[in-house]
Amino acid sequence: MRWTLGSVLTCTALLAAAGCATDDRQWMKLSEKYTTEDFRRDHAACSKTGKLDDGCMRGRGWVAVNPTGKSETAKDPYAREIGAPTGRPRGTAPGY
Repeated sequence: MRWTLGSVLTCTALLAAAGCATDDRQWMKLSEKYTTEDFRRDHAACSKTGKLDDGCMRGRGWVAVNPTGKSETAKDPYAREIGAPTGRPRGTAPGY
C-alpha cells in the first residue's frame, strides 16, 4: 500500500482530534464494590451519543474524581453573585 501525503495528513489529523476529545476524569463508587468491567459497562451505556452523560453516571452510583484536586461541589443556594465595581468612592451615596 502506498501512502500519499494526503492520507498521512488525514490520519494525523484524525488521531490528533481523537486525542483531544478524551475525558480525563476518574470515576468511583463510594457505596459499593465494583470491577473494571462494571465501570466499562456503565461508561459505554452512558456514552451512547459519543459524549459521556454525567447525570447517567451519577444515576448509576458513580462519583467523578477530578485529578486536579477540585471536588464537584453543589452551588450554594444562599451565595450571592458579586457584581462589577461601580466606580464610586467608598462611603459615597449614589447621586452625590
